[in-house]
Amino acid sequence: MKYNTYSWNSWMIIIVLAMLSFSCKSSKVISEGNVDDRLTTKAIIKNHYKNQLEFRTISGRLKVEYNDGSAVQSINVSLRIEKDKAIWMSAPLGVVKALITPKRVTFYNKLQNEYFDGDFAYLSNLLGTDLDFGKVQNLLLGQALFDLRTEKYMSLALEDYYELKPKNAGDLFKTLFLIEPKNFKIATQQLSQPWNKRLLEVYYKSYQVKNDQILPDEIQITALDVDQTTTIALQLRNVELNKPLNFPYKIPKGFEEIVLK
Repeated sequence: MKYNTYSWNSWMIIIVLAMLSFSCKSSKVISEGNVDDRLTTKAIIKNHYKNQLEFRTISGRLKVEYNDGSAVQSINVSLRIEKDKAIWMSAPLGVVKALITPKRVTFYNKLQNEYFDGDFAYLSNLLGTDLDFGKVQNLLLGQALFDLRTEKYMSLALEDYYELKPKNAGDLFKTLFLIEPKNFKIATQQLSQPWNKRLLEVYYKSYQVKNDQILPDEIQITALDVDQTTTIALQLRNVELNKPLNFPYKIPKGFEEIVLK
């Protein structure tokens, strides 16, 4: 087995998991896009869960830009998703392919004759919080990573956003959510471990409308770990909903397994 550190192969897994960006039922929220300081915390959270995307399949193109301070890379990939079942990604000419399911995260790289086959444990360690299919799905969907309905939050009406923080904030793990008032989607969400100097911030630069449904258009993910800052920018284009799709994937024989740590 081949061991690798935080490199092309590491951020490739993040890109693969970024495909989990779309699911759940949609119901339009009427809003003029202005912050209403009379709106209660309960109403803000309720509206957040009313405007979610409904689909069976998604296909499109994804532009990914990666910067860790020492290396800058960019790639365009084809994307296919079957809701809650399969996320498939292919770089040009099939040089790199990836497939994920709720239990499996896997990709192979023909340029280096190697593959990765694992679960969400590596991502959880990398980003500093326990992750699963649903949480990553929400994170890239424009939905709160954690279920806002299961914990008590306090809200503050800012100039352009509603700010949500847990009433009982932990000392070791902190969360912050900014919700935009037009569609009650997440504008920014932050997860931090101050003592370990770790921060994950997901900033939604813009949303797009497809078939009267709202989904992310441009997303920027920033991961800070002590003195290492990594930024991944995602742009979703040419989206099509609910067309029949297949997901061809097979790890070539003779490839060397990667163990990321």
